[in-house]
Amino acid sequence: MANVKAYRACNDNGHAKRSMNWRGYAVTRRASEPLPMPEAGGGIERPVRSGGNAASFGSDAVAETLRALDIPYIAVNPGASYRGLHDSLVNHLGNAQPQMLLCLHEETAVAIAHGWAKVTGRAMAAAVHSNVGLFHATMAIFNAWCDRMPVLVIGATGPVDAMKRRPWIDWIHTARDQGAIVRHYTKWDDQPASAGAACESIVRATWLANTVPQGPTYVVLDAEMQEGKLPAPIDIPDVARLAPPVASGISSAALDEALRLVRAAKSPVILAGRASRRIEAWNARVGLAEAINARVVTDIKVGASFPTDHPLHAGDPVMLVPGGEAAAALANADLVISLDWVDLAGALRAAGVKPPAKVIQITADQQIHNGWSMDYQALAPADLFIGSDPDEAVLALAKILGPAPAPRLQPRRPPVVPAEAKALSVEHLAMGLRRSLGERDVSLTHLPLSWNGGWWPLRHPLDFLGSDGGGGIGGGPGISVGAALALKGSGRMPVAVCGDGDFLMGNTAIWTAVHYRIPILFVIANNRSFFNDELHQERVARMRDRPVENRWIGQRMADPEIDLAEMARSQGARGFGPVRTLAEMERAFAEAIAAVEAGEVAVVDVRVEPGYAAATTNVMLRKGAE
Repeated sequence: MANVKAYRACNDNGHAKRSMNWRGYAVTRRASEPLPMPEAGGGIERPVRSGGNAASFGSDAVAETLRALDIPYIAVNPGASYRGLHDSLVNHLGNAQPQMLLCLHEETAVAIAHGWAKVTGRAMAAAVHSNVGLFHATMAIFNAWCDRMPVLVIGATGPVDAMKRRPWIDWIHTARDQGAIVRHYTKWDDQPASAGAACESIVRATWLANTVPQGPTYVVLDAEMQEGKLPAPIDIPDVARLAPPVASGISSAALDEALRLVRAAKSPVILAGRASRRIEAWNARVGLAEAINARVVTDIKVGASFPTDHPLHAGDPVMLVPGGEAAAALANADLVISLDWVDLAGALRAAGVKPPAKVIQITADQQIHNGWSMDYQALAPADLFIGSDPDEAVLALAKILGPAPAPRLQPRRPPVVPAEAKALSVEHLAMGLRRSLGERDVSLTHLPLSWNGGWWPLRHPLDFLGSDGGGGIGGGPGISVGAALALKGSGRMPVAVCGDGDFLMGNTAIWTAVHYRIPILFVIANNRSFFNDELHQERVARMRDRPVENRWIGQRMADPEIDLAEMARSQGARGFGPVRTLAEMERAFAEAIAAVEAGEVAVVDVRVEPGYAAATTNVMLRKGAE
């Protein structure tokens, strides 16, 4: 009989102890507790001490508000529109709490804040320059929005008063309504007119970003307000009272009805979707599934939400729609419990779930749906809709239902390494990487579309942090560096597996990681192609009875092939490859892992043949697939 309780991440096994004894954040802390701040790049970019330290300018008050909010870092790409705030962060606060993280692109700055939030569950800040910097950052903001991750984005504008604008440059960098650029995919935006209003705006933006459902917010700072002298001292907002934690629990009536449906079910299925990294919520999901003997389906688009080699886990984590064992479990279900599943309607439709099966939908996501972005997906049927944080609802249900005996099922065995072939596959990469990492505690910060969820068992909420959210290629490197910063000192090794297209678009995040001594391992599944679009072109060709052999044209990155390892080395990282055989890959992984354990950034360029996991390929080639 399988000891199912061994899959609870809070038990006494060695894996759990190593995972929990870390200077971590959201998995062990309450929202009201301050964030511990690991030092990034110890000693780097420490300013010369300034004479006075009293808040004298509008931007000084804004900087002090950021410190009062316990925001540890602000990722920046410099710009004149917020030069006042930049000076305040350096010369008034001493570049500490928050510490600036220099980035080479605004999209990277926001992506790093996004990655930080994936680990901590809390917002850090990113600063972007005027309208032009915001335009660069829009993709990363949209990713954070779709991923429901909190990010505080601070922008700025040239002087609102036209009489104060410098010729030409201040005019093209000033907009009537700059927040309109991102209003449709942020939770809230503001352009305060005074220093006092700016301080309150920063507090409100951080509070709203951190409140479930989480998401990015945007505050525009007037250049004149930043640089103007304060006529009188400003009281920094009382953060504890003005931005209190917002309870998002389940009502007693909804809890009673959920318990009635659960107790009546014979074959329940839990769709474990978006979830926090909180260890108590992870354990509650495991306890709930065991108590009602429910099969559990997980989604590789979001972070780990349930142990994937638990006997109750149905099939492999899905990427697009449930198939195989997961679809069969759903088709036979008499009760489906959706825990903020990203596309509930699509999952139910694909699996053929129909009445008399009951559906419990537990989510707070409807609170931020709008008429511009369709990321809310199709309307899904629900017999009981519980509009609350799924973590809190599951904690309440699990507490009442209590522990259950372990089911008589055996955990699935890990897959074997495939035999060597003429060309390496992504499966070779995955299995070789697992073997090289051994028993180390690892956090997968990013995975490519070509990944199969069954290749890597997930046993802890930090084992996998989810995708970029919005499908925005180029987000993986920056998100991974932000996650690695949050994991620094945790005992966990951050590992990002990126596609070559994703890495090429966001690879300057490597410089930021090297500069601030943020150890991380990047492994590039380099198929020298925008292969996702090759499948799209093949589908169109099949529909039109045209040659599928031409799908590669306008997609392949060859003649010349790009040396990704050299790109990494040019930014101060350790670069390995190109790797083309199993023996070369084993040596490269061993050296790269040792480098990361020594505090370095390592990039391994693995040349793989184009291809996706079979389930993904089948969906992509099907007519009507996205």
